[in-house]
Amino acid sequence: MSSQSSESTPVDKEDNWGYDLYPERRGDAPRPKWWQVALFGAGQDNTEKTACERNVYNCFLNSPLVKLMYSALKASGCEIDLRRHIACEVCDVKVSGGYDPMLNQIVVCQNVARSKGMVQGILTHEMIHMFDACRHELNFKDLNHLACTEIRAANLTHCSFMSAVVQGDASFIRIQKQHAECVRNKALASVLAVRPGVTKEEALAAVDKVFLKCYSDLEPIGRRIRRNSADMMRAYEERGNYGYE
Repeated sequence: MSSQSSESTPVDKEDNWGYDLYPERRGDAPRPKWWQVALFGAGQDNTEKTACERNVYNCFLNSPLVKLMYSALKASGCEIDLRRHIACEVCDVKVSGGYDPMLNQIVVCQNVARSKGMVQGILTHEMIHMFDACRHELNFKDLNHLACTEIRAANLTHCSFMSAVVQGDASFIRIQKQHAECVRNKALASVLAVRPGVTKEEALAAVDKVFLKCYSDLEPIGRRIRRNSADMMRAYEERGNYGYE
């Protein structure tokens, strides 16, 4: 598994794909500020990359969700090669990972995602984008398509009741609506992060337009994963229902 920091990737200036958040994507060698070194131990790129790659490999061996997504991609004709499709890189601290549709590559931000749990979440989220690109031929330049895949990723992997409460998206009085609100807010934030040229109003309009259809689409995981539950293992055990080995 290796990043492609030695090759400069052309940036689509017109569409502004958020490459400023992933400096290695454009061939830059980011230098941490002194306070990042002092407070967070930044600048240890080789050590961080090794730890990141180890966590990625561990997730592909042991994480039910990552193994399920790997099976779904393989069954769809888009099998993942760790050395080609996963890259540990130094990113802007605003993000922890991303999916590069131009290279069909998942980026794990080695300077932010330092735990196995965090790497698992990033891989699963971004593998959903990869699955959508493979299975449904998403056009990431289409704002509605982008909004849909962000809704699906938030719906299947990120939003639980307690996380929504912490984020301020719900209260114990509004249990029925909290999950959908969490998904909507997460999807909106993700669209704005990768498409900074889009206004909040434009992004929200796209999210709302496709929300019901995309929120109802649970493939390939088949269920919304609740925190502190056996949902991950159940989803993995039920993969045969979708034809995934």
